[in-house]
Amino acid sequence: MITVHHLNNSRSQRILWLLEELGVPYEIQPYQRDAATRRAPESLRQVHPLGKSPVITDGGRTIAESGAIIDYILRHHGGGRLVPPADSRDYDDYVEWLHYAEGSAVTPLLFDLFLGYVQGEKALIQFMVEEEIRKQLAYIDGRLGDRSFLVGDDLTGADVQLGFVLEFAQARGWLKDWPRLAAYVARLQARPAYRRALERGGPYELGTFERN
Repeated sequence: MITVHHLNNSRSQRILWLLEELGVPYEIQPYQRDAATRRAPESLRQVHPLGKSPVITDGGRTIAESGAIIDYILRHHGGGRLVPPADSRDYDDYVEWLHYAEGSAVTPLLFDLFLGYVQGEKALIQFMVEEEIRKQLAYIDGRLGDRSFLVGDDLTGADVQLGFVLEFAQARGWLKDWPRLAAYVARLQARPAYRRALERGGPYELGTFERN
């Protein structure tokens, strides 16, 4: 059975959601951030050398990184669900979104968060970070358009992956000028599997999110 090493206020919540969408049995091994430093506990390093979450263990294998975990779960446990056909153009778009979320999309949002802890002059870099965030949100909004999901007509792993990033953006106050993106997040959060994942993993506060 899959074990999700679940750190509170972290990306591992998206893995719980994915497993709930698939109806795949799983166990949760919970971890709590240090109340003062907001860092992950050292015990996570016993699971994976980076000491980060999400990490899953499954049949003696340990998989880290959100995109790799989503890909692994869907290939080994998905039964063809939540992934477009591999020979379709939708599949190429799906793979792009899967990597884009933790590459281009989330990076400026993390800089925005970390700059909040910086003392002193930071106006220039803050301007650059905010400009980059707006560029990424405009890109996502343009690609999504009026469709319900990123790829095809139904939820895929790409929505699970990018949805977390947009929740993070929303928690940081960035979706006020992007009603279509806010509506997209609301649709994802209204899904029964998403709600079940929250019940099992617990609520999270992305406004104070740090990637340990």
